[in-house]
Amino acid sequence: MTKSRRTYDEQFKIEAVELSFNSNKTCKEIAEELGVNYNSLIRWRKEYRDNGDLAFPGQGKQNLSPEEAEIQELKKELRIVQEERDILKKAASIFSKKPR
Repeated sequence: MTKSRRTYDEQFKIEAVELSFNSNKTCKEIAEELGVNYNSLIRWRKEYRDNGDLAFPGQGKQNLSPEEAEIQELKKELRIVQEERDILKKAASIFSKKPR
């Protein structure tokens, strides 16, 4: 009795959304023709309107603009450098203590 969740690829979603924008038919009619849930089509339209070409990344991946990708990479690099700095601070304090 378990329903399997249908997945649609990025190209299908884009074509469905563009069809809904450029057609004289209602979203409900287009959803029925394509065999897609009406609410899914509406959600795809909103996502496409908000994100444009970066919409529908799929499987948890992010479609980032080049600037966003660079920012994300720099943040990762900064986090690594800060961890290394903290480790070196701790090591310096341990080695600078006078033995008993």
